[in-house]
Amino acid sequence: MMTLRKVIAEAIGTALLLTAVVGSGIMGERLAGGNVAIALLANSLATGAALVVLILIFGNVSGAHFNPAVTLVLGRRADMSWGQILYYIMAQVLGAMGGVWIAHLMFGEPILMVSTHARDGYHQIFGESVATFGLLLTILSCARDHPRAVPAAVGLYIMAAYWFTSSTSFANPAVTLARGLTDTFTGIRPEDIPGFIVAQFVGAFLAMSLFRFLSPNKTT
Repeated sequence: MMTLRKVIAEAIGTALLLTAVVGSGIMGERLAGGNVAIALLANSLATGAALVVLILIFGNVSGAHFNPAVTLVLGRRADMSWGQILYYIMAQVLGAMGGVWIAHLMFGEPILMVSTHARDGYHQIFGESVATFGLLLTILSCARDHPRAVPAAVGLYIMAAYWFTSSTSFANPAVTLARGLTDTFTGIRPEDIPGFIVAQFVGAFLAMSLFRFLSPNKTT
């Protein structure tokens, strides 16, 4: 029962996260009058704020991972079984897809879409590695030293990374897969998804490795 509550929390939390990401992208683009910078600002502010709130809501239930890369790193450090990790990841992916469809429904967009928004090139793939590296390092370090600051730190990091990474910081394989299902401001073409996901796991692994090197005798 405890595992079921955690899995449901991960699914709902990830769904609400994608609703915020995609919904704010649609709203921002509609209101920005063609100014992409304003649309991105609205998108980043809403996403960062939503992350803070969602982590506060679900953190004590499931850990509020909402991200397969986070689950793999934190799950192994917390001795989660591979079965639990798989359930978390499945819940995150399905929840993310549901969140996209909720946003489409709210804004009168077709429920089912495939994105045509190109996000290709080595520079964007590298940007995803940087974004995910920073996110995992933020989570690992703050969880150890400043656990109460994790929600704010994660929200602020993602808000900033929207602007300082070339990819606008997806930093999440479940988010990336789901954003392939929206042909709106936050979408990504299916053919660009694999490179992003590989880069995200590489960034997560590098962050975990650096954290272990810097803190060999400490645990989260």
